[in-house]
Amino acid sequence: MIWLTWRQFRGSAMMMAALLVVVAAVVALTGPTMWQQYAQGLAECTTEAKCEGFYDGFFDEYMIPFLGITLAVLLLPALVGLFWGAPLITRELEAETHLLVWNQSITRARWLTVKLGLIGLVAVAAATLCGLMASWWSGPLDRSAEAGWAVMDPLVFSARGIVPMGYAAFAFALGVTMGMLFRRTLPAMALTLLVFTALQATMPVLVRPHLIAPITSTFELAMVSVDGFDITRDGRFHVQVNPVIPDHMGAWVLKSNVIDASGRVVDDGQGRAQVQGVSTTSGPCGRGGGPETAGLCMAEVNRLGYRQQATYQPLDRFWPLQWIETGIYVVLSAGLTWFCFWWIRRRLS
Repeated sequence: MIWLTWRQFRGSAMMMAALLVVVAAVVALTGPTMWQQYAQGLAECTTEAKCEGFYDGFFDEYMIPFLGITLAVLLLPALVGLFWGAPLITRELEAETHLLVWNQSITRARWLTVKLGLIGLVAVAAATLCGLMASWWSGPLDRSAEAGWAVMDPLVFSARGIVPMGYAAFAFALGVTMGMLFRRTLPAMALTLLVFTALQATMPVLVRPHLIAPITSTFELAMVSVDGFDITRDGRFHVQVNPVIPDHMGAWVLKSNVIDASGRVVDDGQGRAQVQGVSTTSGPCGRGGGPETAGLCMAEVNRLGYRQQATYQPLDRFWPLQWIETGIYVVLSAGLTWFCFWWIRRRLS
């Protein structure tokens, strides 16, 4: 049975192996050079402005391959579910070859165990290897990227660490389940893609932020979190605050608001807030103020009691969240696998 399953699957396995070899070659050839360039750039950072310039230039240089490898890791589990999971059983059901196998003293449970075990383990191993290679290769870029592309960003998080393993296991089990239920390859593939995409979109929005209770804190405004100041024609002064937290770079900011001295939210929901009590005719925040007075203007805004209030998941929760989310997908995969065994014994013929 193992030999037969391998014969049916070896073409797909060899294609996956070839793809992983290509990815490994690219990682091995470019990764050490990129890490060396990153270390050299850090060593030459003598001022905050110089470091910021290095980070921006370094990330811009590798942005396209960074996005490409991130997208590849995100797509791999979906492709496993579509082209390995969904056709695994429907191919046998449509051709009715499963009946021949069951009449050769092969039980239904053994038939399904071999198919799920062999191909499922290969799928999980491939996704895990691809995710770990991407995590190592992207390490310098993850450290130098803007806050929106840090490893805690929902899309980047899903393409790093060990969660691709959980995604691949779930996508594969989901594809097999859809194949058993609908017994046709194309409907099974379509529903696998639909359900998997829906869950992948829901997880970072509704589930992941609450796997560990997020932190809510208040921070003074700083250059890293303020995008700029502006004065309207009628003399009103505004500050634009980005969802970036000083001293917590790389954190996943779930919610960010500007509050006044009384703790009342005063921004428009997009980080733009009107500041009361600032002179717009003179002083560091006046119309004549230039870039050199930005720090003094920010100090004046902080003196008036305006703060940034943020709800966030700090960067040091990356691995705890990785393990918890992977565990959720493993449990879902186990549940679908159990359902497949129940269905093949009770309903499938």
